[in-house]
Amino acid sequence: MELGVYGLSAKATSGPVDTARLARRAEELGYRSWWAGDHVVLPSPRVPDSPMAPTDPILDPLVHLSYVAALTERMELGTGILILPQRNPVVLAKQVASLDVLSEGRLLLGVAPGYLEPEMTAVGVRLSERGARTDEYLDAMRQLWTAPEPAFHGRYADFERVDAHPRPVRPDGPRIMIGGHSPAAYRRAVLKGHGWIGNGSSPQDLALHLEGLRKAATEVSRPAHLGRLQINFMQIDPVEVDAGSALRYAELGVDRLLLYPLPLEDPLEVGAFLERHADLPR
Repeated sequence: MELGVYGLSAKATSGPVDTARLARRAEELGYRSWWAGDHVVLPSPRVPDSPMAPTDPILDPLVHLSYVAALTERMELGTGILILPQRNPVVLAKQVASLDVLSEGRLLLGVAPGYLEPEMTAVGVRLSERGARTDEYLDAMRQLWTAPEPAFHGRYADFERVDAHPRPVRPDGPRIMIGGHSPAAYRRAVLKGHGWIGNGSSPQDLALHLEGLRKAATEVSRPAHLGRLQINFMQIDPVEVDAGSALRYAELGVDRLLLYPLPLEDPLEVGAFLERHADLPR
């Protein structure tokens, strides 16, 4: 099991000086991946489902990860997650391929449909369409990354007689991590993702998600080219992970355990958090 760092593209840790210091130190400590979340806008006033206040700063994940890519050499760079229905898939395919090339193939593209209706409305997407758009956009982007003559004709994306280079480093495109905790998300992960990404408060929560993924695997057929489904999990509330929990996550088959040093109000405290957790058993 590898350790990753999540969420430092927001709040007090989002500035260039602190990002540089923390990213370099995380790599020195042996963290293997660095993850950024995504909100283009936030509901104002805040609604109960919103994870952040409307005035909390959060950087665009691809811009943030491009900066971190230039500061590091080994850590994988993950979006955890990027709200896919809010993006134009043709433009996003270019941005993703560009970051993948500049980071020498270190990108992990985590995506999910999102859930905040005010955010969806602000970018002109109906909440009821978010799942269908997510599935369609994944297929459309894969065409642009892998097909000799990219073409796609769908309800939300439609193109032909175009091409886009450079292509991602891997011939089959960047590794896709599907986020979410619903039966539809589990099926999407099995059918379209190299991995799944989720969160919870304990190994017991993860066990429930794994059962959902196992059930989904009986309902849809996993394409052979995707290989084994990778498991990415982040513990929240509590954010501190003890040795016993870490061992249990490893036993359950977690590939990447993501650590989220909330409340992200003091970069020095975040650095201390990373130091404390660097030697977790795995």
